[in-house]
Parts: sequence; structure tokens; C-alpha cells
Amino acid sequence: MYTQDAFQAQRSQLVELLVSGSLEGFESVLDWLLSWEVLSWEDYEGLSLLGQPVSHLARRLLDTVWNKGAWGCELLTAAVQETQADRQPPELPGCWEPHSPHPARDLQSHRPAIVRRLYGHVEGVLDLTQARGFISQYECDEIRRPIFTSSQRARRLLDLATVKANGLAAFLLQCVQELPVPLALPFEDAACKRYMSKLRTTVLAQSRFLSTYDGTENLCLEEIYTENALEIRMEADMAGPLQQSPATLGLEELFSTRGHLNEDADTVLVVGEAGSGKSTLLQQLHLLWASGRAFQEFIFVFPFSCRQLQCLAKPLSVWTLLFEHCCWPDLGQQDVFQVLLNHPERILLTFDGFDEFKFRFMDRERHCCPTAPTSVQSLLFNLLQGNLLKNARKVLTSRPDAVSASLRKHVRTELSLKGFSEEGIELYLRRRHREPGVADRLIRLLRATSALHSLCHLPVFSWMVSKCHQELLLQGGGSPKTTTDMYLLILQHFLLHASPPDSAAHGLGAGLLRGRFPTLLRLGRLALWGLGTCCYVFSTKQLQAAHVDSEDVSLGFLVHAKRVVPGSTAPLEFLHITFQCFFAAFYLALSADTPPSSLRHLFNGHGPGCSPLARVLPKLCVRGSGCKEGSVAVLLQGAELHNLQITAAFLAGLLSQERRGLLAECQVSEKALLCRQACTRRCLARSLRKHFRSIPPAVPGEAKSMHAMPSFIWLVRSLYEMQEERLAREAVRRLDVGHLKLTFCSVGPAECAALAFVLRHLRQPVALQLDHNSVGDIGVEQLLPCLGVCKALYLRDNNVSDRGICKLTEHALRCERLQKLALFNNKLTDGCAHSMAKLLACKQNFLALRLGNNHITAAGAEVLAQGLRANTSLQFLGFWGNKVGDRGAQALAEALGDHQSLRWLSLVGNNIGSVGAQALALMLEKNVALEELCLEENHVQDEGVCCLAKGLEKNSSLKVLK
Repeated sequence: MYTQDAFQAQRSQLVELLVSGSLEGFESVLDWLLSWEVLSWEDYEGLSLLGQPVSHLARRLLDTVWNKGAWGCELLTAAVQETQADRQPPELPGCWEPHSPHPARDLQSHRPAIVRRLYGHVEGVLDLTQARGFISQYECDEIRRPIFTSSQRARRLLDLATVKANGLAAFLLQCVQELPVPLALPFEDAACKRYMSKLRTTVLAQSRFLSTYDGTENLCLEEIYTENALEIRMEADMAGPLQQSPATLGLEELFSTRGHLNEDADTVLVVGEAGSGKSTLLQQLHLLWASGRAFQEFIFVFPFSCRQLQCLAKPLSVWTLLFEHCCWPDLGQQDVFQVLLNHPERILLTFDGFDEFKFRFMDRERHCCPTAPTSVQSLLFNLLQGNLLKNARKVLTSRPDAVSASLRKHVRTELSLKGFSEEGIELYLRRRHREPGVADRLIRLLRATSALHSLCHLPVFSWMVSKCHQELLLQGGGSPKTTTDMYLLILQHFLLHASPPDSAAHGLGAGLLRGRFPTLLRLGRLALWGLGTCCYVFSTKQLQAAHVDSEDVSLGFLVHAKRVVPGSTAPLEFLHITFQCFFAAFYLALSADTPPSSLRHLFNGHGPGCSPLARVLPKLCVRGSGCKEGSVAVLLQGAELHNLQITAAFLAGLLSQERRGLLAECQVSEKALLCRQACTRRCLARSLRKHFRSIPPAVPGEAKSMHAMPSFIWLVRSLYEMQEERLAREAVRRLDVGHLKLTFCSVGPAECAALAFVLRHLRQPVALQLDHNSVGDIGVEQLLPCLGVCKALYLRDNNVSDRGICKLTEHALRCERLQKLALFNNKLTDGCAHSMAKLLACKQNFLALRLGNNHITAAGAEVLAQGLRANTSLQFLGFWGNKVGDRGAQALAEALGDHQSLRWLSLVGNNIGSVGAQALALMLEKNVALEELCLEENHVQDEGVCCLAKGLEKNSSLKVLK
């Protein structure tokens, strides 16, 4: 017997089922409940209010049915099962009484079958009822609103028949009897099946092969695809000290029910830095769907590129977007489109590269008609909001900086693409190089050159290493350290391959560069113009205007755009957005048309306190001060901030002291180069000073704290690209902070290298907080040079393992200032316990060690206890969320019985029972320093609590026991 208690226990699952599909699915459940008389008409009216979130209506429905008793609960569960299974309702009786005394009741009793029968004929029935005078023009227009599917229009017509006493119900009974019996679901219609097959074939052809960045080789995506770390993005205010790490998902869990920000939104947002693999992730999604291996809940998948959508100048509708710009139905276009409108929950749309969409997101302009044309930005924004194709799933990829708060309001789940792990780098290289020994040699090279290894965290750099493996392995030159080094290496690779076979050029010498200098400048001018006008794909006409000819294209830096409208000529695009930024920086560094003063526009107006008005005013000033349209200054003012920052970092690298000789030999004025170099140095120094001045004064009694903005990371990266110690020392000479906070700043291994290069010159010790980033073991290795100026290091939730921590603690033994380590929410195991124990035993000024939410067991706790016995300074020990159990608790308690300085101990969630509690009680009897002991989420039970109580009788120091 189904009980109300069982119903209540399943409430969360029922809510999830009711809201996981579309509004139409929810209304189908109401159809069944009305027909079974579980719901009264008044109940139904309260549950079918337009504009209410489905989640609210679902919970209200559960409350309503629960009040009906066990029979109602049982029938609701049955209705959900019928709807989820998409079963066809029982057919209507063979004949009805033509003059039924209760026509409205008959419509309600057979409502699921009548809605099914009206599907596909509702427009004709509406015309007939209006012509006979049963409904007005206004009522007809209301039912025909574009947001309603055919089934929803049928339901609203039945709703109207229930409340109108003019014979509409009896007339509908007669009409429904005369309609043909539907033989198949709309998906089984011949035109629809043919379109589904064509769409699947089209998407499979587009996604089967991974075109490499340079377009010179096609690799089977299945053989080369390497998983990226994909995490549910956490909000900064959600990151409490005891919270677990954000969930890591596989690609097939993209539409997981975890981490929802807005239950009523349809968009999944995937954010990642340039080169982190967002486009390849979408391509793998398309391949899995088209090959039938995953995402089969979607019958239609439509892939789009934002950089190409923005090139569409003509107004377009949902019809033209799906059919003309993705896949055209060969027959029955209207029928296929109607199926799409009627079943949006079976549609997936993907939009790649929102950061390259030149229009900023706005949700003020509503557009709800799927057949009415509008601008491309209005169409995309209304799709993301759900005003068009509500309940169709959308996946949007973007760099983080391009995502505004107004867009996040319409996001269901936000995921972060973190790049390759160390294991991912090795797996990718082995898949790229199957020749004997090549991958092994490359991996050894990376392990031996940590700066290069740190760059490969981003897939675009792993590709570069793979592409230039011969130069890296055979030529024996210095390994690249900076991003600019890596792009100059790939430039050398392409120039050498375009040179005559008998060319004796080795390395990026002046001769090799000078021979292609005019081509590189033309590409640079095109790249800069594209950044300034937010153009990333170039038509033949635009290439001609930039004087880029076929020989320039043959160099390999411009490739055919991957997705184009069928039948049209494929435009060209740079290998990657970072290559476009690199060529723009090359032009700024070497073109005779670049006045040094214009370079300040790369650095101005983007400080932490810069208002939107301050960013707009310089543009107005530039345009009003006689600058020509298309000048360098105007183009820099028009470029997107994230592209400007990448370009500025490249410019700093090109204008470094190390590169000055190479560039000067390209027949460029040395005086001009010196001027540009000096201007870049001044701009960097000024921007950093401005950033430091924005730090508020310290709170009395606390260390001065600086929560760095992302622009700080960019400025530090630019200083690192220049590789000038004096400039780095000058940059931080006036920085006087006790706590530098860099949480949620997308700090990866490459950023760690830059931070260490700059921060090691600090004069005063600093607490460096890097929580919620992607530091990893490689990043920890990069941070070691600046560990000497750190008094505390916080690495919460950074995917750090034993290997990274063992290196860190080994180095920390020589760092007198370091007194605190926070390493919770990582991947630490017993393997790091010996290093930690040695740190505790040897550093007698060490104050705090937090190891919560890792994977340390009793064996690791016993090893750490040995270090605690020799330690006399530790005040805070955090061990929550591990697996030390009774044995580990005993070892720690015995080591801490005579400890003279420990004030706070957390063993929350460690599977400690009464035996461990007894050991801790004995510790309390002897310890005279401990002030707070946290034991929540264990199994101490009554016996353990009694022991703790006895221990407390002899303890005078403990203030808090949890």
C-alpha cells in the first residue's frame, strides 16, 4: 500500500522529475490527474499560472496532492511515470452520445487522449471554432501565442471550453470524434526522420576529425581527445572552511543535476581561459551525440560558433538560424519546424566562444516569436534567456571575463574548464606521438624544465610542444620559459617549413625573420584590425583590403574557418585567438606606423577601480582628438579587454632586453624600439602603482590585506614576459601588504611562475592566499622561488597531490619566515606524511597546519604524530574530513597529551568511535593548552561522550567542545 510517508520521502526526486523536462511535461502530468479526478478544476487553475517557475508549481502540486491522501499520492506517481515513459494514452471510445449532458466533464475525463488527438490539427480546429462564433479573435490570438507548443494550444482550448457555457465543449467533442487517429509520434514522421538522419550525419562529419590549430593535419578525435578537468564553479561566498572541493565532472555529466544556480534556466555555461580546450570539448560532445554514444536524450543538436554568428548582418529568426545556418531539411520544412517548436526539451544548441561575440549581453529586449526575424544579438540573447525555445538546452562556452552578472542570472549550471592535469599532458603527448620513444623523450624534457611544463597546463601549449618537438628535442637550444618564447618557437617552426628545403637557417635568426618580415607585418596589421573591430573571421574582401595575398596565407597562420554555412566560401581565421593577439603585438612592436604613445592604450583604463564611464571617455577623447579611423590608438580602444591583456603580455615579451637584438636586426629603427620598450616599462609600472594605491588601509590590529583583481595577474604576467629582474624589483618595492589574496583568479602553473618571479622581490613577508585556483603540483614547483618571502601559504582546492607537497615541504625547511600551511581540499594521502612530520619536527616556529578534506588514514596520522611529539610551536592543526579512525585518533592524542602550544584541533568527519574518544579524553586530562576541540560527524556514541566528560573534569584550558 502506497503511503503518504513514502510519498513525502520521495518528494525531492518527484520535484526533480517534474522540473527536469519541459513545462509541457508538467502539463501532461496535470492532464492525467484531471482525467482521474485527483485534481479539481480549482486545483488545476492554481497550478497552471503563466509565468510561474516550474519548480514552484511542482512543489505546489505535491502539496495539493499530499492533502488528498494516499490514493492521490499513488496516482500522481503513476501520472509521472506515464509522462516520463511518453506512453500513448488510451484511445477515445468508439462513439459518444452526440448530445452528452456533460460535455465539459467528458473532455476532462479523456483529456490526455483528446490532447493527443488535437495535436497537429489544433490550428484548423481554432479556425473552425472562431468561424462558428464560439471564441473571439482575442481568445484565438491568446491561444496562438508563439511561446505555446501545439499541445499547449490544445490544452488552452480545452480550458476555455470548460469555463464557457456557449456550447464550445459539445462542439469540440464532435470535432475530436471526426479527427483522424494519430498513428505515430511526430518524431516518426518520414520528413522528421529524414531530417534527424541528415542532421546527425552532418554533425558527425563536422566532429569526427580534430583539425589541428594549423589545419595541416586531421586527427581522429576519438584517438586524440584527452579529458580536461571540468568542475562545477563555486561562488566565493559559498566557500566555507569545511566545504568539500567542487565536484569534478566527466563530459557525459554535463547536464548533471548538481550545482544548479537557477532551476528554471536552460543554459549550461562552460568557462575557461584562452586555449583551455573549450571548442574541443564541444566537438567531443557533438561526436558522442552523433555517433549515438551519449546525450541521446536529445534528438536534435545544433552547433554554432559565436565568432561567425556575429558576422551575420541580416535579421534572422529561429527558423533561419537552425535551417539556413546549420542544417536544411530536404522536405517537410514546416512540419519539421513544428516538431522542433512542440518538443524543445529534445533540442540541444551549443554556442562556442561567447567571448568573441562583439555584442554585450542584455536582457531588456524581449523577442518571443520563433518565426519573426530580429538581429543576431537579440536572437541569441533571447534563446539564452528562454524567451525563445524555452526548455531547449543550451551550452555556452566563454572566457571568464566576458561573462556578466546579468548573463549569470540566466545560467542553470556554471562549469570551469581547468585545463590538463599532469597526467593529462602525458596522455595527450602519447596519443599525439605514437612513434617509439618520441613521447617518452618529450615527457622527460618537460619534467626537467618546469617552466615549459607549467605552460602545457593549457592544451594549446601542449599542441605547440607536440608541433615543435623536433626543435625542442634535436636543436639543443634553451627551452622556452615564457609564453612569448613559445610563440616565437612556433613562428620559427612555420617559417622554416615555408623556407626552401636547402635553407641552412637554424633558430629564429634575423635572416629568417627578415625574409618574411613584410608578410608578418601584413598579418599583424590584419590581426590588430580584427581585434579593434571584434572581427575574428576574415572574408576575401577583408583580406584584400589588408593586402594579405595567397603567399601570406600559405605560411599557415591563417586557416579556413571550421563551421560555415553550407554552400558558402569558408572565410579565414587565425589558428587561435592567442595567435591573433601575438601577431597584433608583433605589429605594435615593429611597425613604423606605431607611435610609442599609442601603446599606453594597451594599459590605460582597466585598473581595479575603473568605472564603465572612465572606460568610455578615453574612446571619445581619442576619436575627438584628430585620430584617424583605423589608427592604432582607435583600434586599441575598440578591442576587448581580455584580448588587450593577452596582446600587452606578448608586447612586453617581444620588447624584452633579450629580444631587442633580434628585432633590431629586422631593419627596424633601434631608437623606435627603445622608445616603445621604455613606454611599455612606464605603462606597466604606472598600472601597478595604480593598483597598489587602490588597496584600502589596514583594519586596526590586522595585517594590511590586498584582494588582487584579475588585472593584477595580467600585470604580473606581463612583467614575467619581460624577464627583467630590475623591473620586477621596482614594481613591488612599494607594495606593503601583509596578506595577498588571489582566490578565484584562474591561477594556473604559468601564473605561479610569474608570481614567483615578481613576489620574491618583496621586502616584507606576506601571507599568500591562492585558494580555489588550478595550481597543481607543477604550479607548486613554480612557487618555490618566492616561498622565502611567504609567512603563510594557502592552497585550498588546487588539485595538489603528495608529489607537489613533498617538494614544497622540502623547500619550506629552509624558509625561516614560513609559519602556516593550508592544504585542505586537495589530493593528499599518507604518502606526504613523512614530509609533513619532518616539517613539524624541524621547524620550531611553525604555527598552523590545515590538512582537511584529503585522503589521510590512520597510517598517515601515526607518522604525523611522530613529528608532533618533536614540535613545540604548533597552535592550529586541522584534520577534518580525512579517514584517521580510532587508531589515528589514538596516535594523535598520545602525541598531543604533553603538547604545550596547540590551541585548536579539528578531527571532524574522521570515522572516530568510542575508542578514539577515550584516547582524546586521556589527552584532555593532560593537555593544558588546547582551547577548542572539534569532533562533529564522528561516531563517539554514549561511551565516548562519557569518557570525554571525565576528561573534562581534569581539564582547565578547553573553552569549546564541538
